[in-house]
Amino acid sequence: MRSGNNYPSLVARGLNAKLTDLTVSGATLLNIITEPQTAPSGNCTFPPQILSLPEDVNYVFVTGGGNDMRYIGNMIDDAWNASDIPRFDLGPPPVLGSIPPEQLAQRMGEALDAIHQKAPNARVFFVEYLALLGPATKPGVHISFNQERIDHHSRVALELRNAYALAAEPRSAWCERVPIHDLSADHVLGTDDPWVEGFSMEALRRGNPCHPNLAGMKGVAGILLSRVKEAVATRP
Repeated sequence: MRSGNNYPSLVARGLNAKLTDLTVSGATLLNIITEPQTAPSGNCTFPPQILSLPEDVNYVFVTGGGNDMRYIGNMIDDAWNASDIPRFDLGPPPVLGSIPPEQLAQRMGEALDAIHQKAPNARVFFVEYLALLGPATKPGVHISFNQERIDHHSRVALELRNAYALAAEPRSAWCERVPIHDLSADHVLGTDDPWVEGFSMEALRRGNPCHPNLAGMKGVAGILLSRVKEAVATRP
């Protein structure tokens, strides 16, 4: 459920720094701060991630909120329904209660505040989701659903991006929003160098449909490395 090639791991290697990787696939913001998370297999339960956050950490990378809205989950459902790929069991579905976007920024803020309270000297990098869809994404070619669903999921992505901005802005003294959504706009599905996987049987078998690919993880890591090095240079 954790990858040695996710963007925090790549950043840590680039800085020759120690990493405490608390990421869990399918986590919501509540799984970061208050609620334990049971793995899809049901074989293990992860405590709230913040319990394992070191108090003396220098930098924290956070990406979250998409699962609270079922952003990727709903996109996968639409893609699967529009494809000719037969349904098969991926294990028990995660228990996710989708919340409206107007509540998302508040929940993001609560998660950021909890992190700041636990690690008050840390610089928090609030890392947006990669853009998946754009003008280069053709319905029925690069994703199985139609243009109406492309437009719908693009609107949801903007709602998620806007929630990031609302949550981060009043906390700018210690929290920096990293605008990955806009910075990855040239790497959506249908471009020459996509940073995300589409929906296919191969992606389903790998477990990463509509998720970042290795190029995407490297792209995000490169952006973050520059931001962290700048923060190090200006840190008192």
